[in-house]
Amino acid sequence: MTIEMTNAQLDWDDQGRPHSRLFDDVYFSDKSGLEETRYVFIEQNALRERFSALPANGHMVIGETGFGTGLNFLCAWQLFDEMAHPQARLHFISVEKYPLTRDDLQRALALWPDLAPYSEQLLACYFAIHPGFQTLSLANGRVTLTLLIGDALEQLPHLDAQVDAWFLDGFAPAKNPDMWTPELFAQLARLAAPQSTLSTFTSTGWVRRALNDAGFKMRRTPGIGHKWEILRGVFLGIPETASPGETSKPWYARPSALTGPRTALVIGGGLSGCASANSLARRGWQVVLLERHERLAKEASGNPQGVLYLKLSAHGTALSQMIVCGFGYTRRVLEHLQRGRDWDDCGVLQLGFNAKEAERQAQLAAAFPSALVHLLDQPHAQTLAGVELAHGGLFYPEGGWVHPPALCQFQALHPNIRVVTHQDVLQLNKVGGLWQACQGETVLASAPLVILAGAAEVKRFPASSGLPLKRIRGQITQLVETPRSSALKTVVCAEGYVAPGRLGEHTVGASFDFHNEDLTTTPEGHQGNLDLLADISPDLVQRLAEQDLNPQNLQGWAAFRCTSPDYLPIVGPLADTTAFAHAYAALGKDARQVPQVQCPWLEGLYVNSGHGSRGLITAPLSGELLAAWINNEPLPLPRAVAEACHPNRFALRALIRRL
Repeated sequence: MTIEMTNAQLDWDDQGRPHSRLFDDVYFSDKSGLEETRYVFIEQNALRERFSALPANGHMVIGETGFGTGLNFLCAWQLFDEMAHPQARLHFISVEKYPLTRDDLQRALALWPDLAPYSEQLLACYFAIHPGFQTLSLANGRVTLTLLIGDALEQLPHLDAQVDAWFLDGFAPAKNPDMWTPELFAQLARLAAPQSTLSTFTSTGWVRRALNDAGFKMRRTPGIGHKWEILRGVFLGIPETASPGETSKPWYARPSALTGPRTALVIGGGLSGCASANSLARRGWQVVLLERHERLAKEASGNPQGVLYLKLSAHGTALSQMIVCGFGYTRRVLEHLQRGRDWDDCGVLQLGFNAKEAERQAQLAAAFPSALVHLLDQPHAQTLAGVELAHGGLFYPEGGWVHPPALCQFQALHPNIRVVTHQDVLQLNKVGGLWQACQGETVLASAPLVILAGAAEVKRFPASSGLPLKRIRGQITQLVETPRSSALKTVVCAEGYVAPGRLGEHTVGASFDFHNEDLTTTPEGHQGNLDLLADISPDLVQRLAEQDLNPQNLQGWAAFRCTSPDYLPIVGPLADTTAFAHAYAALGKDARQVPQVQCPWLEGLYVNSGHGSRGLITAPLSGELLAAWINNEPLPLPRAVAEACHPNRFALRALIRRL
């Protein structure tokens, strides 16, 4: 599966306005761009009144075909900021096949100084915009922008959302007919909430008729500027004559929304727990984050330098899709941290150290945009790395290293989060609609919502004891940065990895040990890491040899990674396993059946675990995925990817294997 992405190719007129070369069309009117947006999209969808009517903790979802320069989004955000309740939220979803580069976006948005407070925030996180679902959190989490990068008819079928208002804003039908098809309109109808509205600048008769056929009641209305008429309408429902959609699977359905106090417990203060707590806190939840150690990020998330390394597949697997989406999300979060101390986007170089690896890398380079990953020959790789290398390889220019404790601490600093350390939760009990986190007879905290984020420790609770999580011991070695080793300019990986110095130390690792349960660092582990380093660059070993490299004397760190059998994280709501097996027993006889039996959810109980060595990339976005499940928001991942991460996948497979 090739994931192609081409940035918009623009020409600029004398007034600095962008024009698409591909579609030979303008992005906005040369006379009344702002006025046209506000009239066609804001006014025709009655957004002023609808924003004003949103209650505290309410949210509105706007969908758009054609993000372009983001002008429609920024106008909607500006009005939302002015009119909506301070605790209401806006979720804006927009499809874009040819996204503008950051430089072009900045140049285009400079035309609208009135929108600068909003465009500056957008530009500040407009990084790592790669194919698929890209989630941007803005206005301290009050506004979410989900960009679906790719062809609209390839992206929208994977979206799980209910859209309250549609902006139909591709280039003109005569210029870009692929954006104005009955198939696309059917997707808009599938995603439309009851009484969803739609507006568009065109008044073309066949567009109006096709939208009517899809289930929207469209009518012409007077236009603005040089547009005599435009279209606006309301969704009445999918017609009976429409082709039936895919049958929903109740074991992947959304649990009923929780009512009552918006309080939550998160058990586990590593990457998963801090991300989960932060995503809830930004949505107005009061969160107690329980950590059994004396500080956050004490276990696997305590690595001094983790690598933002994208282990991708050229075949578009669920894991590969999640990694691309999650990488972009994490990369944008890191912009809030201090570069050089907490993280560095120095790039990641994966060496093609043998013929098989070189072949795999060639396939990946052909399958993904060069801005995400591209091949370097040996001379260029060596020049980039700053040390001698025997091989070239794949280069991820936006990758780098992260100090995971800093990321955890940043996410836990939200004022709606209260961190409680030295609290080892041993039991969970449901009493009077509340989950109680207990230690023996002592109730540590209680809330209607609990997220289990304690890596493999989630198996101590009966509700999650059956999840097939396994622990893998890993050890890293810390080496003092020398004047000569400081030449290393990028993370370099082969079977192991080495990172440029952070606060005077390089991190080298990491071992994989399936059988050792002791977290004491060992000389054998250090020697193994030195061997990995020698495979990467003998030159770098020599540059580091000014210090004592006797493995008996080296310092390091060891922890358990927690992973699942399919290497996907386990993220989502938990069900009663016994009742689940009974409810869907028919699948043991015919796996093609979809029994319409409501899933026996354990109301208010969720899990976020099993991230393995990819937690820096998958855990932050998994926090957003959980928050979307809990708050009934659009999912930040393709539906199939969210289902591939769902805890119920294991119980489902167990039933089907009985065939």
